[in-house]
Amino acid sequence: MKIRLIALTLLSALALSACGSSKQRAVVVDRTEAAKPSSPVSSVMPKKANPAASDWRPNVHVVKKGDTMYSIAFNYGLDYRELAELNGIENPSKINIGQEIRLFPEGKGALAKAGEESPAGGEPVTKPVAAEILVKTSPKAIKLPYSEQALAQLEAMPDWSKSAQVAPVSVAKPAVEAKPETPPVVAVPAATLPKSEAAPVAEDSGSGDELVWLAPTSGKVIGEYSESANRKGVDIAGKAGQPVYASAAGKVVYSGSGLRGYGKLIIIKHNKTYISAYAHNDKILVKERQQVAKGDKIAEMGNSDSEQVKLHFEIRKFGKPIDPSKLLPPIKP
Repeated sequence: MKIRLIALTLLSALALSACGSSKQRAVVVDRTEAAKPSSPVSSVMPKKANPAASDWRPNVHVVKKGDTMYSIAFNYGLDYRELAELNGIENPSKINIGQEIRLFPEGKGALAKAGEESPAGGEPVTKPVAAEILVKTSPKAIKLPYSEQALAQLEAMPDWSKSAQVAPVSVAKPAVEAKPETPPVVAVPAATLPKSEAAPVAEDSGSGDELVWLAPTSGKVIGEYSESANRKGVDIAGKAGQPVYASAAGKVVYSGSGLRGYGKLIIIKHNKTYISAYAHNDKILVKERQQVAKGDKIAEMGNSDSEQVKLHFEIRKFGKPIDPSKLLPPIKP
């Protein structure tokens, strides 16, 4: 009843105003605002932690004056033989200034771009999520010229303010790839299983943080690590021929005198993170690509390319020198 009185009052007011004009005006009844389409629903995946966040190494090194394949590998904590093979270099002693040396296989470098799921950029990933979007299909605004017939038509229309038809629109879920079924496990009698052979020492076994280090030799520490003074390791004085030991298990990736200032040098790669270096030896007892265990005797102390008998010892993380005293046990005099 109230709606009818309001409609009649509105129509009367419009009729009076129309008398003062030569033009005929229409009655406009807008019961609700036009429905706005709902925005798609999205799910923002959280950033994934980058496992190589502390690895500063680029994917490519540009050769500078004074560089050698040995020094490049040493400075990035890599094996110079593998580096040469990766770049198709037959003679590691022949590289040119300006030459680009790829340090890692494609997609495996620390600064390589991550796939869409992860980031090494850490950008959030937006994925569609199944949802129902409600879209209002009625009522709509109605415009009719004033007349008794129009008034009767308006009164006959249902009251949309009480009930609105809502048509749900469903968003299809993304297809999920079916996982292959796991084949059944068949039991095999123990007597038929072959005996397992002892596995060689793995170069990349364990993470670098799990290594337990051993002092490479004994003696007086005559030079300590100093980043500001560009001292990349510790110097331990001793006697000529004194044993030098591997501080941790790994693979010998360099053995020789090709790096200036180090004399007869041994470099051991322990895993993907750490390498250790033993310089100024008198005699080298291991060969390149040889696997060594922690505590193995690898050299005898000397004074090659040095003014006194000593061992210069370094630990490098991703090729960057770090303070050995933070990892080694106390060195006995």
